[in-house]
Amino acid sequence: MLDRVAPSPLVEDLPPSEPGPIAEVAPRRRFYVPVPAKFALILVVALAWAALSVWLSRPWLDGLSTVAGFWLALFIIAFIAYVPGFMNAFLVGSMLADRRPPRRTIAHYPDLCVLVASYNERATIADTLRSLADQDYPGDVEVLVIDDGSTDGSLEIARDEAGHRSRPGMLQRVLAMPANGGKARALNAGLAATTQELVVTIDADSYLRRDALRKLVERFLSDPPGTVAVAGCVLVRNSRQNWLTRAQEWDYFHGIAAVKRMQSMYHGTLVAQGAFSLYTRTALIEVGAWPECVGEDIVLSWALLRTGARVGYCEDACLFTQVPDTVRQFARQRRRWSRGLMEAFARHGSLLVKPRMTTLFIWWNLLFLPLDLVFTLAFLPGLVLALFGYYWIAGVMTLLVLPLAAIWNLVIFRVQSGMFKSQNLKVRRNIRGFLLYSLCYTMLLQPVCVMGYTAELLRLRKNWGTK
Repeated sequence: MLDRVAPSPLVEDLPPSEPGPIAEVAPRRRFYVPVPAKFALILVVALAWAALSVWLSRPWLDGLSTVAGFWLALFIIAFIAYVPGFMNAFLVGSMLADRRPPRRTIAHYPDLCVLVASYNERATIADTLRSLADQDYPGDVEVLVIDDGSTDGSLEIARDEAGHRSRPGMLQRVLAMPANGGKARALNAGLAATTQELVVTIDADSYLRRDALRKLVERFLSDPPGTVAVAGCVLVRNSRQNWLTRAQEWDYFHGIAAVKRMQSMYHGTLVAQGAFSLYTRTALIEVGAWPECVGEDIVLSWALLRTGARVGYCEDACLFTQVPDTVRQFARQRRRWSRGLMEAFARHGSLLVKPRMTTLFIWWNLLFLPLDLVFTLAFLPGLVLALFGYYWIAGVMTLLVLPLAAIWNLVIFRVQSGMFKSQNLKVRRNIRGFLLYSLCYTMLLQPVCVMGYTAELLRLRKNWGTK
C-alpha cells in the first residue's frame, strides 16, 4: 500500500519527528463512555444485526432445508451469514467507538533488548540490522541476533553488520546456536543471554520505521496498569511483487490491524506476534517464556492473558515485513498459523470461561474452525452450483452481506488512513490487490486453514516451514 518498499518502505511528506519526551495533549471536553459500557452497547447492536439476519434469511433457510434438512441448513447458513455478520458488525462498532488514549510524558526511556531470531535470512538480515541501528530511541538498546544454525551465510553477514552498525547507546551482537532448533528455542536462548526488563522481538526479514521502538515503548508505558505486552503494527514490505503480495497487503492493513486494534480496546490483544512485539521479562519468566510449538507467539500470548494480564497494541509503531510470494509458501504459513491456534486452545482452553471482555474473542477464534469448514465444504461448492442455476447455498440472499462488507471496508480504510496520515505516510493505489482481497482471498485462505486444522487433529509432523 506504500509508494516505495526499498531500501526504506516509507514515503514521508514531512521530516521525521525528533526523539524525546512526548508532548502532553490537552484533552478536549467530551462525554466519556467507559470501555465496559461501549462493549455492552456494541454487543447489543451486533446481536441485533444477527437477529435481523436470522429474520431475513427465513426463505433461504426454508429452501435449503428441503435439500439438506433443517439442522444442516441452519448450521450452514449460520456460519455463512449469521456469525460473520455478527463479527463484522461488532468490529465496525468497535472501530467507530475506539479512542486511543494519549501517550503520557516520559522523562526517562528504559533500556531495551531486541531479540532477532534468524535462520537462513541472508537476503534480509543486513537491512533489518540497519533499520535497528537507525532507530531514534533515546534509551540504551541491546540488539541480539540469535542465529539458529543458518547454512546460507546469514551468520557471517550478521556479524559483519553488528560490527559496523552500532551507535552510541546501542550494542549489536550475535549469538550463534550450534544447530537449528526452532524459533522458540532461539528466543529463549536470547532471553537467557540478556538482562533488560523490556524485551522486543522482531523477525529477521523486517524493516522498522525509524520511530518504531520509541512509539512501542511509549504505548507500553502509557497503557493501563497490568499491561505486560504490546504488539506492534506489522505491514507488508514486498507488496508490489505479485498478485499474492498485493492481496496480503490489504489483509495486513485492513484485517489483521483492525482486529488487533479492536481486541486491544477491550484490554486483550490475542496475539502479540513474534514479528514485532514488546514484553516484560518478568511476565515472560512467569509463564515459562516461549513454548516449543509452531504457534509459539499465540500460545505465549494466551498464557499471559490467562494470568489476568493485559496485552495491548500500538497501531503506529510500524514494521514492514516480507510476506510469502508464492501460493506454496503462503499455504505453509497459514497452515502453521491454524495449527498454532489449535495449540493455544489445547494449552489454554480455560480462557473460554474466564470472566473478562476478551473472552468473547476467544470464542470468536473457536468459531473460526466451523467458519472455515463451512466456507470450504459448503459455500465454495454452492458457488459452483449457482453457476448451474441451483441457488440453495449461494444466491440472492447472500448478496445481503455486501452492504455490511462495504461499510466494514470503508470504516477500516478511514481509520487506517488516518493513522497513516498522522505518520506522514501515503496509502498508495492498489485497486487490483483490493479486488483480489475482497473477492478471491478467502477462497485460498480458508481451505488452507482447514488443511492446518486437519493436520493438527491428525498429529502430523510439525515444522516451521515459512514465516
